[in-house]
Amino acid sequence: MKKQLITLFVALLCISGSARAAKVDTLSVHSNAMDKGVTVVAIRPDKAVAGEKCPVVYLLHGHGGNAFTWIGIKPELPRIADRDGVIFICPDGKNSWYWDSPLNKDYRYETFVSKELVDYVDSHFATKADRDHRVITGLSMGGHGSMWLSIRHKETFGAAGSMSGGLDIRPFPNSWEMKLQLGEEASNRSVWDSHTVINQLDKIEDGDLAIIIDCGSDDFFLEVNKAVHEKLLAKKIGHDFTVRPGAHNGKYWGNAIDYHLLFFKKFFNKSK
Repeated sequence: MKKQLITLFVALLCISGSARAAKVDTLSVHSNAMDKGVTVVAIRPDKAVAGEKCPVVYLLHGHGGNAFTWIGIKPELPRIADRDGVIFICPDGKNSWYWDSPLNKDYRYETFVSKELVDYVDSHFATKADRDHRVITGLSMGGHGSMWLSIRHKETFGAAGSMSGGLDIRPFPNSWEMKLQLGEEASNRSVWDSHTVINQLDKIEDGDLAIIIDCGSDDFFLEVNKAVHEKLLAKKIGHDFTVRPGAHNGKYWGNAIDYHLLFFKKFFNKSK
């Protein structure tokens, strides 16, 4: 029933596309790394559909979410796509934390998003296919994912954001199925240390990425976000960091995404 409602919802969005002009597609993108199709929602502005090249914003969902999460949180994404002239790409990352799991060959979502999906999007849509016009952000697990992927693939993504991101996973060893991908933390500490965003920050210098991070004042991830902010300051890496009133929920993310899109718009404009 849930799947039928999602299908109906996306179909209605497509039907109403004539009013908003933006085109919403539900795709199955094949992953060679995982040997399966991955569901992806693509939102293209009218001018991209007509063939004019546009920048791309990749949006990652959180734990328990799917490719339809973002359009559920922010139903006006098609209108925003037309307004700003950007393509939105929303992949289904399962509960992968966007790692290539060292334990599970069926969870290679770092390879899928950073390489296979980017290649697919650039070869099938009218994109400005360079890092100056390709950015990534996400919520919660997706905030971790966007930072993880952008730091490790800064040749692919020029800017990155995190909303309420789990930017240090180690304080939560028994939560959100992470041990299914990494093993038990107590007996795999080096793996956990190497798969947390805060320990990836040494891979970047100031100017490598445009970074925006925010978190709600009542969010359980607030302290790990502050820790990442402090480490970025210590490394003198420029970034935007904001704590706003709010908790770990859709209301907060539906508001936070507007600030990220403004940040990305400025980033794109610098490249003109």
